[in-house]
Amino acid sequence: MSAHGPVLPMTARRAGPLTGVAEVPGDKSISHRSLILGALSVGETRVTGLLEGQDVLDTAAAMRAFGAEVTREEDGTWSIHGVGVGGFAEPDRVIDCGNSGTGVRLIIGAMATSPITATFTGDASLNSRPMGRVTDPLSLLGAQAVGREGGRLPMTIVGARDPIPAHYTVPVPSAQVKSAVLLAGLNAPGQTVVIEREATRDHTERMLAGFGAEIAVEEAEEGRVITLTGQPELAPQTIAVPRDPSSAAFPVCAALIVQGSDVLVPNIGLNPTRAGLFETLREMGADLTYENLREEGGEPVADLRARYSPDLKGIAVPPERAASMIDEYPVLSVVAAFAEGCTEMRGVKELRVKESDRIDAMTRGLRACGVTVEEGEDWWVVEGRGGAVPGGATVESRLDHRIAMSFLVLGLATEAPVTVDDAGPIATSFPIFEPLMAGLGASLTRNNS
Repeated sequence: MSAHGPVLPMTARRAGPLTGVAEVPGDKSISHRSLILGALSVGETRVTGLLEGQDVLDTAAAMRAFGAEVTREEDGTWSIHGVGVGGFAEPDRVIDCGNSGTGVRLIIGAMATSPITATFTGDASLNSRPMGRVTDPLSLLGAQAVGREGGRLPMTIVGARDPIPAHYTVPVPSAQVKSAVLLAGLNAPGQTVVIEREATRDHTERMLAGFGAEIAVEEAEEGRVITLTGQPELAPQTIAVPRDPSSAAFPVCAALIVQGSDVLVPNIGLNPTRAGLFETLREMGADLTYENLREEGGEPVADLRARYSPDLKGIAVPPERAASMIDEYPVLSVVAAFAEGCTEMRGVKELRVKESDRIDAMTRGLRACGVTVEEGEDWWVVEGRGGAVPGGATVESRLDHRIAMSFLVLGLATEAPVTVDDAGPIATSFPIFEPLMAGLGASLTRNNS
């Protein structure tokens, strides 16, 4: 048994062309925030297109534990009857956030300025990840945290009884840290200011404004300055969640490396703070086009068409692009293995503290599949093989959904099959990955018989 349930080994084999329409799930970042901001509003928020992966379901359960009424209707619409800013009730049980670093950090921020106490835990992967990067700035607003050595879960948060606004500069690019401080600032009087030297995904800012918060964003010499006026009454919203660009990355990248492929991925969110992967792939020579560009719910959206691209070239990915594609570097390194020349990925230290050490996981797995990789503390370089990647290895997913999916994508185009020791964690973020990819023509086999 793994932390999420039965171990599920899975093997990917070279497939024929991947063709068809890939209806990927709703955006995970927006799904988490829809539930949390709906719970902090007064009245009913309705959400369609919510990602129903385990990470988001754990956030929905947490909002119920804090007193919000959260239900799923038969047609898939979610209804959240909120309790208002500062209205969270003290939960009578431990909040289990499963595998979700985003969920736990945002929820801790949302409750940190309410006069309640809550204890948080997660699976083995989440309980190994550092929380001090969030709890340290939240202490500026008056919250207290008691956890395991190294600031790890399980952890108890004592919310501030008399919260004070904070002025905080985020030391490393992190949308989770920024968002936690902003959510905490909602119930603090006066103005909470967050400064980020490099822009990260801005869903929290956009959605706070959409729910009626007074929030201003300006570019200044010290960086991107976000000013939130506390103690608003948030108004409930009707939200249509766009499809997740991080999930789209897997069928898109698979199409680029599997001969003859032509895949359309509709209704993908193209928020500029999230679309770095697609920009990078096009610079590498990928046949990737945007169709039907439009705007929905304040977010840019398009249909993506990805076709087999035999002439991919390695590039040096600009380090300043890292924040807009941090979760997509693992699958980018898979595409890089099939390109001509080296692909350099630098300024990516954040990958060391994700669900796993993603630099180490991808480096070891790619090497086992016959790819030359060099790595350092905040970088790694993949030497492309020009389309002929041996494969043939069994690699460790390390309880990390993106590692598991990346190596399954790799195995669809390698000379020999690639096996992932445990594909079970994929359910946390992309529960329909297996049938979706199989529907396009991918050869994925469960090895649990």
